[in-house]
Amino acid sequence: MKTAPTPEVIDRLKKEYPDADTELEWSNPLELLVAVILSAQCTDVRVNQVTDSLFEKYRSAEDYAAAPREELEEDIRPTGFFRNKAKSIQGMARAVIEDHGGEVPRTMPELVALPGVGRKTANVILGNVFGVNEGVVVDTHVKRLSNRLGFTDEENPEKVERDLIPLVGEKDRTLFAHLLIFHGRRICKARKPLCPDCLLNDICPSAEI
Repeated sequence: MKTAPTPEVIDRLKKEYPDADTELEWSNPLELLVAVILSAQCTDVRVNQVTDSLFEKYRSAEDYAAAPREELEEDIRPTGFFRNKAKSIQGMARAVIEDHGGEVPRTMPELVALPGVGRKTANVILGNVFGVNEGVVVDTHVKRLSNRLGFTDEENPEKVERDLIPLVGEKDRTLFAHLLIFHGRRICKARKPLCPDCLLNDICPSAEI
């Protein structure tokens, strides 16, 4: 399968989406970490609706850790899978308190050691909070577009990321994911990509035009 030229893809998408950024709303590292945990199998819009009041109620790792589990579950119920998410949030909060003095850590090994935090979530925190572009966030949009553009033929997110890292300059890695997510939501959709309207259709090996 042919591969679209990565620098050209990034350049075009930067011009198309100059404001590309995470669509989750947050004001500190803990808030973003909680929001990303809640975003699993849930839209960013719904997560933002829930965290609008959640972040007023829970302002520290201690607040999450001390909350009755059933109460926290009810607070996050609209995001789905609320029992597992509440367990992850409280486990993460306790680890942050016990191992990091209540502050969200800023290295990959420390982040992925937290309950409920995988490499994707760690990359979100490192890139968006701390400006550390160690890896590439691989969500469903990034995986789908990377396959269609010929950047990888892998399906496993960690293998997709492994293929993307050499293709994307370190300074662009966090932004790269935002750009693909923006484009995936608006144009390169899962079921019916809008190839005739796509600014990459002349260089995309999967373009249906």
